[in-house]
Amino acid sequence: MEITRQCVVALTWTLKDTLGEVLDELDEPVEFMVGGDDLLAKIEDALQGHEPGAKVDLHLEPEDAFGEYNEQLVFLEPRGLLPEVLEEGMAFEGLPAGGNADAPKDLLYTVTEIYPEHVVLDGNHPLAGIALRLHLKVERVREATEEEAGSGTAGTGFFKVQREAPGGATLH
Repeated sequence: MEITRQCVVALTWTLKDTLGEVLDELDEPVEFMVGGDDLLAKIEDALQGHEPGAKVDLHLEPEDAFGEYNEQLVFLEPRGLLPEVLEEGMAFEGLPAGGNADAPKDLLYTVTEIYPEHVVLDGNHPLAGIALRLHLKVERVREATEEEAGSGTAGTGFFKVQREAPGGATLH
């Protein structure tokens, strides 16, 4: 079956930055809805017309991937607002109660630095501002179920657009 809009494609991939450092590798196929919300538009466009076994190499600039880095989504919050056990890399849905009232409430914030009195929380996607190289392999293609077509997803959201942020879309 050929990839078209409203189908489900099982992919494996290697994701690298432009220096060739591997950022993510997916060895076991994962299903994504084409024509839904699971994949970035550039990936969907590149997959059109391909069949199982096809290999596709893409270069994605930040604006075609996870957006430009937005310094306005970085917040310094009092240490006491966050759980006692805290590590860099931990993520929180929204800022804690009592945090910056101007911060978007529906972002995923990552702890990037911990100080005795403050914590730096970053609402940018970890890959924001980075150009990416993506090597995809199409493992399987099938028709989408009615449920998948109706919801726009095969249940996988690695590339899914989830939230809007000031100054443009932020992807998670």
